[in-house]
Amino acid sequence: MTKPNILVGQSGGPTAVINASLYGVITEGLSHTEEIGTIYGMVHGIEGFLAGNYLNLSQELHANDLELLKITPAAYLGSCRFKLPEDFSSPVYAALFERFEELHIGAFFYIGGNDSMDTVSKLSQYAAAHNKTIRFVGIPKTIDNDLILTDHTPGFASAAKYVAAAVREITMDSCVYHNHSVTIIELMGRHAGWLTAASVLARKHAGDNPVLIYLPEIPFSLEQFSHDIERVFQTHRAAVVCVSEGIHDADGKFICEYASSAQVDNFGHKMLTGCGKFLENYVREKFQIKVRSVELNVSQRCSSMLVSRTDIEEAALAGSFGVQAALSGNTGCMVAFERDSSHPYQMHCALHDVTKICNQEKKFPPEWITKNGTDVSDEFLEYVTPLVLGEVEHVMENGVPKFLYRENY
Repeated sequence: MTKPNILVGQSGGPTAVINASLYGVITEGLSHTEEIGTIYGMVHGIEGFLAGNYLNLSQELHANDLELLKITPAAYLGSCRFKLPEDFSSPVYAALFERFEELHIGAFFYIGGNDSMDTVSKLSQYAAAHNKTIRFVGIPKTIDNDLILTDHTPGFASAAKYVAAAVREITMDSCVYHNHSVTIIELMGRHAGWLTAASVLARKHAGDNPVLIYLPEIPFSLEQFSHDIERVFQTHRAAVVCVSEGIHDADGKFICEYASSAQVDNFGHKMLTGCGKFLENYVREKFQIKVRSVELNVSQRCSSMLVSRTDIEEAALAGSFGVQAALSGNTGCMVAFERDSSHPYQMHCALHDVTKICNQEKKFPPEWITKNGTDVSDEFLEYVTPLVLGEVEHVMENGVPKFLYRENY
């Protein structure tokens, strides 16, 4: 009989290690030639696949390509933000499964975050209801670290490492002058403050900058913010403040909306940007001092020069474990990380029902938020430090990093 093929795609915002998970899927698939035929890759995720766009990865990528793919940022296959209909009678599902059958797909792997896990959940439910034998497995990815039932997610550690390094460099730059100043650094995090909390790694000692850290889990008050700045100036000339893009007041209104209305993406999520600039103007008017805001923006997820070796190896492990899971008969699940120990750091992969994961958010633990909502605890440091350890040897070309590109990049 013809061996079943497998299909893999990437979705949502890229990370510095999303291609390491793709590497894991491909290399594990290639090691099971007796059970797996061709490895196909969706170009631009489900949306591109619906339009007939896919690649034969078994033929396209060779050993040297795969090693370069592992350290390449962005999404090699291209990404999308496409939401499958809630109504399973939609013709989209019939069209997708018709294409799956045409390619003789036996297993489907989707590398992505919360919305991508929603796709895996819906496809596995449709398959079960229509007696389809395709196995659907989610491979986690998000710098937000907000997927539930997993200790952490691939992509978070490298973004955290970048944030820590950038905040430390910005802090050093901001402290060169004698006069009082405030530097506000806006970081990604709509509802979960994991990445902003990672700015604590920039400190060289207790009490060092960033001296104020605000997460979206705690309501933000401009009045209290003003008092916090005044308090900081009693001991610091230069104050570095890190804020999540999603900080909001007690009524749930985003601080960025104080200045203008936020737009909405395809999933109905508000596209948040600008709270740092709003706070910059507020501090300037209130204190009449030197102040600037810095929005790290997409650099947090695309920078690969500071990728965490731990992160990249775990991302690859998630991909390979997902293939093993499908070959063992599992479907409708997501690969998860379970921590065995922090000292020394040890973890293992597990599987969880993807339907219980999608459309949920893992918030930053309230017990790890300290100092009236302006700092994070040592428990978080113990949690995050092992994840950012280790460096990767980069392939350089003419003084800049060399990456793996598709021809239409």
